[in-house]
Amino acid sequence: MSDTYFEFGTAADRWDRAQMFFEAKEYMTAARILEGLVEEVPEQVSPRLLLARTYYHSARLGKAEAELRAVLERDPVEHYARLMLGRTLERQGRGAEAAGHLRMAAALSGDFEPIPGRTAPQEPAAG
Repeated sequence: MSDTYFEFGTAADRWDRAQMFFEAKEYMTAARILEGLVEEVPEQVSPRLLLARTYYHSARLGKAEAELRAVLERDPVEHYARLMLGRTLERQGRGAEAAGHLRMAAALSGDFEPIPGRTAPQEPAAG
């Protein structure tokens, strides 16, 4: 990667710059900045999660999946990463694999939806 002004400055400056490019839908530029941040601070979840989002939006689904799995390795209850991994797997035609991640994301966020074909438990009758 050739150095440009995108890669200069403090980690906080680069984080702000990456977010700006992401919001402007300049995903390739945001990814370039975030790749450097992730390399610099691999233990931090936020840059990896935003990097995964840039990959997802730029249809680099294999890279998005890898980053999301790295996030979940560090923080297994990160519900947004679970949701994104599920959506990423769906976009790759891997619906069966996605389903478990989507259910877990819903459970972790408290957004319970009935499973198709199953009825909700009934309250016991008052005696």
